[in-house]
Amino acid sequence: MSNPLFFSSLLILLSLSLSLSPSLGASDLKVYGLSSPFSPTKGMWEKNVGEISAKDDARLIYLGSLVARKSNVPIASGRQIIQSATYVVRVTVGTPPQTMLMAMDTSSDTAWMPCDGCVGCSANVFVSANSNTYKSYGCDAPQCKQVTNPSCAAGVCSFNLTYGGSTVAANLSQDTIILAKDPIVNYSFGCLQRVTGNSVPPQGIIGLGRGPTSLLSQSQSLYQSTFSYCLPNFKSLSFSGSLRLGPVAQPKKIKYTPLLKNPRRSSLYYVNLIGISVGRKLVDIPPSALAFNPTTGSGTIFDSGTVFTRLVAPAYNAVRDEFRNRFKNATVSSLGGFDTCYTVPILGPTMTFHFTGMNVTLPLDNMLIHSTSGSLTCLAMAAAPDNVNSVLNVIANMQQMNHRVLFDVPNSRLGISREVCT
Repeated sequence: MSNPLFFSSLLILLSLSLSLSPSLGASDLKVYGLSSPFSPTKGMWEKNVGEISAKDDARLIYLGSLVARKSNVPIASGRQIIQSATYVVRVTVGTPPQTMLMAMDTSSDTAWMPCDGCVGCSANVFVSANSNTYKSYGCDAPQCKQVTNPSCAAGVCSFNLTYGGSTVAANLSQDTIILAKDPIVNYSFGCLQRVTGNSVPPQGIIGLGRGPTSLLSQSQSLYQSTFSYCLPNFKSLSFSGSLRLGPVAQPKKIKYTPLLKNPRRSSLYYVNLIGISVGRKLVDIPPSALAFNPTTGSGTIFDSGTVFTRLVAPAYNAVRDEFRNRFKNATVSSLGGFDTCYTVPILGPTMTFHFTGMNVTLPLDNMLIHSTSGSLTCLAMAAAPDNVNSVLNVIANMQQMNHRVLFDVPNSRLGISREVCT
């Protein structure tokens, strides 16, 4: 099995529904937790863990290359509909509208979706010829300078990029998209023409990063570059999580930590992680393992597409060893990228992440992954892989579950509060 498991998304389905005010939007999108990514069928657990591990590894490499009205619209299980381990939002595109279930990605900017004629794409595609508001950008359009690796062919602006372990080629296009009920006209996105690899969400992505082509930038007048989400437990079958766009109706009682800017990785949401406690003990982690450095890319980010938290090796080893010290009499085993697994019940301890101005204590549901076909329990974290991103700590979606995570870009801060949305 593939060793580390970084950046692929867990089999949770993010379903949403938005109702946006044309002047200042607030939207609440339902997020639907899916069943465990580990199949209850005996023997399938290890296989699925390995697949997630391989895709997370590829996603880590990808990351380095880089009024007041609410409405809830239920959607179905992403696992059953699109066979993808992602959080997805219901987006309608074009006129008349065509529905796509697009993955929410906080570490990407440009949206893209499979279009008719795409080689290597899924069967469910956006048929651009059926939309009377669709338009391709010409090579001289200013938007063409904002995408990755732009090129020109037959007068159409195209671009190529790497996503996880896949590569995509797309024509830069525009059309009307609707999240819930309010349209965003002339929305720029990539109309996929070719895909290689299997890391690409089958119906595309909506980028919630900080760049000029992201949803935040293109809908700034609606949402003022502010959003939050609450991800339910991955085992949940209820339609209870939410993505909330706009500053209105965000939680009032929430603790914040400053967002940090890295010009070399401008899409990512960096924060200052200053320590980690296991139980009540502050783990002895070298300061250099947590330090923010824009030149090297080191530091800590929050990401919606990573399944299991990754820490740079010195930090992870220290945290893992302290966790193991609580179970000295138990035999430790491994599974794929997980190196701290037990066959005995694990009843503690909690873990606290210390950020500048904010502490976040994780319950066991956010720390441990359990086999549904056996008695194996693993610490749901791993060391960063030994590659260009070995300096990056990532707080992943399993560790964010059942918390409201608020991205307040205008005030350059990230907030977290406990919120059970299972």
